[in-house]
Amino acid sequence: MNVNKAIIKYFLLKMLKSKKRIGTDTANLPVFTGIRYYFSIFKEFIGRRMYLVFVLTALAALAESFGIALILPLIEVADAGDVDGEMSSATAVLMSVLNTIGIGNSLVAILLFIGAVFIGKGLLKFSEGAYLSYLKSQLMIEIKGKMFDKYSTMDYSYYSEKNTGHFVNIINGQISNFIKSFESFKQFLTMIIMTVVYFSVAMILAWNFALMAVVLGAVLLYLFRWLNNYVRRLSIKTAEETTTLNKFLVQSIQSFKYLASTAQMNFLKKGVIQSIKKLANYQLKRGIANAFTNGIKEPVSVLFLLLVIILQVTLFDSPIAPIFVALLLFHRGMQQLVGIQSKWQATMYDIGSLEMVIDEFENVDERQEPTGSTKIPALSKGIDFRDVSFAYNKDDGDVLKDIDLQIPVNRTVAFVGESGAGKSTLIDMMTLMLRPRKGEIYIDDVPGGEINRESWRSQIGYVSQETVVFDDTIANNINLWKGDYSNDPDVRNRVREAAEKAYALKFIEEMPEGFNTIVGDRGIRLSGGQRQRLFIARELYKQPNLLILDEATSALDSDSENYIQQSIDNLKGSMTVMIIAHRLSTIKNADYIYVMDHGKIIEHGSYEDLTMVTNGRFKEMIELQSL
Repeated sequence: MNVNKAIIKYFLLKMLKSKKRIGTDTANLPVFTGIRYYFSIFKEFIGRRMYLVFVLTALAALAESFGIALILPLIEVADAGDVDGEMSSATAVLMSVLNTIGIGNSLVAILLFIGAVFIGKGLLKFSEGAYLSYLKSQLMIEIKGKMFDKYSTMDYSYYSEKNTGHFVNIINGQISNFIKSFESFKQFLTMIIMTVVYFSVAMILAWNFALMAVVLGAVLLYLFRWLNNYVRRLSIKTAEETTTLNKFLVQSIQSFKYLASTAQMNFLKKGVIQSIKKLANYQLKRGIANAFTNGIKEPVSVLFLLLVIILQVTLFDSPIAPIFVALLLFHRGMQQLVGIQSKWQATMYDIGSLEMVIDEFENVDERQEPTGSTKIPALSKGIDFRDVSFAYNKDDGDVLKDIDLQIPVNRTVAFVGESGAGKSTLIDMMTLMLRPRKGEIYIDDVPGGEINRESWRSQIGYVSQETVVFDDTIANNINLWKGDYSNDPDVRNRVREAAEKAYALKFIEEMPEGFNTIVGDRGIRLSGGQRQRLFIARELYKQPNLLILDEATSALDSDSENYIQQSIDNLKGSMTVMIIAHRLSTIKNADYIYVMDHGKIIEHGSYEDLTMVTNGRFKEMIELQSL
């Protein structure tokens, strides 16, 4: 079940066309239009294998109906006293089948045959259930894997527009409900198949009885149409509110220490409680709708059947034996018929998740990060910004303005300036996360728009002020699961060497489990300085060609900062290093310094040259920091 890129694009295009054809308000789709619409969605993901489930369902229903129908010759034979008495036409057909297999004259053999038929029906139902479980597991792998793959290559601007709760909700919540909606939809169609089979066999036994029951059943389903639309609207609201709840939960947990220590949890708590109340209210309304359907299902089925039997016996003087057997089939059929309503409700309750997932596939597919075809080998010349301007929002104006700069290979270049000067934006453009509004960025003379993003980013080490630490061992945080620290000596030596260069080896060896110590969520079991040194060790382990240090020593004590500074100085000439720093004493040994202000480069030169500029901004900043 490989849904490749071409199929996904075709699928999304088809869904767009479908929405235009049926209208954007899918909550009010006619039932048959909705069935076709959702069937086409599931078929795009599952393919023709989905048909096998329904074939197994039909075979199981036929086996059960045949087993029930075999009761008719038993009743008539017992009533007539022998098998040669007068029989109804339906009984005669069934007796001919039994005679063909050589058991028509033995009631015990007929009973055993009926038992075998029901055993076969049970095997078919088992096969159907097992195969459904297989399809659900494949859907789980395919859809979650495909969505994560799409997220991993989405445009940075799309990521910045959404909150973490949205992505978690889609992957863990809505896709799971998508699969659940497939199961409900399958059960809905299964009940239709079983109803058709039961009614068809019953119609052979007593056609006028069957016809009346079918008409009354159709009327019943029509009356439930308003309830279906109501449940579908509840589903859409539930899916949307779940995203809101996840947003509050993620933010509360991630910021727990700050919120708890400053007694500011109440605002987020209020949002969480309000969202929970909304979801509980939607669940209550859904439960009431289900209770209504389940409560009237059997009474309505029995009343309809009794009414039809009374009409058949009193008005049409029909024989009781065929009606009795048909009654068994119709009781099952009516249970399935009314069950169709409850399963359609269940499908509609989860259909909001399906639509959210489809919309997300559509949105993230449209916002995939573009990438060029030129793969960049190891950086050999340098990075050039040529007349580069950038704006996050055109109405707000440019945050980078007419930037021209060069970063030669294996040089250490620093960028300084006040907050808001554009330094972080410059980094995001250097990694090609953002593209210029005007001008171009060249990597080894190759325009950024033509570069294969992965080939360039695989050469970059990036240490930001906000540490990135994973809930795993220290060793895995350094090598990012590229090798086995415990069993591979080469990996172990590289990990220890990187930790030593980052001046992290001492505190790691003092940990209870050393490099196998679990650091907790976002490194909560480490101090701020330890987390930063672990972060630096990871980038040194990568052995990048370009190392970006964005306030990399800001969380360190003075001793650790001196050690890291010495480590950075030792890298000089061996790789290209880009440093962003507020403390200007940390960039004394940089080869070149750019001073930024309000998105522009206002000064540039060596440390010594800039300190000699009369009334220069860099000199002014040094004097202010020395106070």
